Amino acid sequence: MNTRYRKTIIAGNWKMNKTLTETRAFAEELKPILGRPKWCEVVLCVPFVNLQAAGRLFKDAKVSIGAENCHYESSGAFTGEVSAEMLKDLGVKYVVIGHSERRQYYNETDFTVNKKVKAALDNGLRPIVCVGESLEQRELGVTLELITYQVKCALAGVPAEKMRHVVFAYEPIWAIGTGKTATAQEAQEVCQTIRTIIRKLYGARVARAVTIQYGGSMNAANAYELLSQPDIDGGLIGGASLKADQLVEIVNAANQE
Repeated sequence: MNTRYRKTIIAGNWKMNKTLTETRAFAEELKPILGRPKWCEVVLCVPFVNLQAAGRLFKDAKVSIGAENCHYESSGAFTGEVSAEMLKDLGVKYVVIGHSERRQYYNETDFTVNKKVKAALDNGLRPIVCVGESLEQRELGVTLELITYQVKCALAGVPAEKMRHVVFAYEPIWAIGTGKTATAQEAQEVCQTIRTIIRKLYGARVARAVTIQYGGSMNAANAYELLSQPDIDGGLIGGASLKADQLVEIVNAANQE
């Protein structure tokens, strides 16, 4: 992390977990033990049906609310979809875009990711843009080339003045939900590559201000080492974010000089 130039963000991605009742219980458990950390921003990305309640439940806490996806159109005949404008109207601050599960199960492409990034930014949301390679791609030695392609596609047409609202999350697909984690050195290499690409596109000042998270099975046991890397500025947390005490441990691990 480099807190001099950029914000540290610990974001929970709940995926398809927690009912409204469970969300209330989580808020009651989390708020007393989380406090109001000054060293990082805490974000909870929750299912659509819990967004309004989560905004209300965490209104008095230092927790921002995010969505797990959005559509790239503002309205229309897209049954089951939710627009960025709708999220903004609910008070949502962040939105996860291009998660590997969306790419794998719902056929999202780098081009739809780009359209969603621009829709989010146009509506004042902060996109958390996910990039990452499969195990086969890593074993072929094309990880950095793939990441370069994904980052460039995601940012196509995004002006420099909006980059301060963009967050990237490196999520190696082989480490999501498997319990496997990239080593701190592997994660740092990719996050550094992401920053290098941004620097080539937008210049050094923009690049050093962009928050880049690691998101492959970060947990209480490995968070401190991962967050000690110079280009890892937080985490996009899956399973560990569903348990209040584990999420707090990760938040505390971000309290590094």
